[in-house]
Amino acid sequence: MLRTMVTQLLEHERIQTTLPKAKELRKVADRVVTYAKKGNKTGAVLAGAVVRTERELHKLMTVMAERYKQRQGGYTRVVQLGRRQHDAAPMAYIE
Repeated sequence: MLRTMVTQLLEHERIQTTLPKAKELRKVADRVVTYAKKGNKTGAVLAGAVVRTERELHKLMTVMAERYKQRQGGYTRVVQLGRRQHDAAPMAYIE
C-alpha cells in the first residue's frame, strides 16, 4: 500500500489520505528522495524497489532530486484537514 501511495505522491505531488497513513508515508517518501539524491546506480535501484512506474522513477531521479539537492531532510509536509464525515477519521494532505 505504501509503495502505491509513494508512486501516487510522486505523480500528483499532493494526495489526501488519513493522518496515520500520511505519517507513515512520510517516512517512506523521505527515504526514497534521499536515495534519489545520491544520483548513482545504487540509489536508483533502491528507489526503484519502492516506486512502481518507470515514469515516476525518472521524475524522482531528475526533477525531485534536483529540487531537494540543497535540503538535508524533511522533503514532505503533512497538513491536517479535519475529520472525514462518515467515520470521523482524521484526514490530511501530504505534499
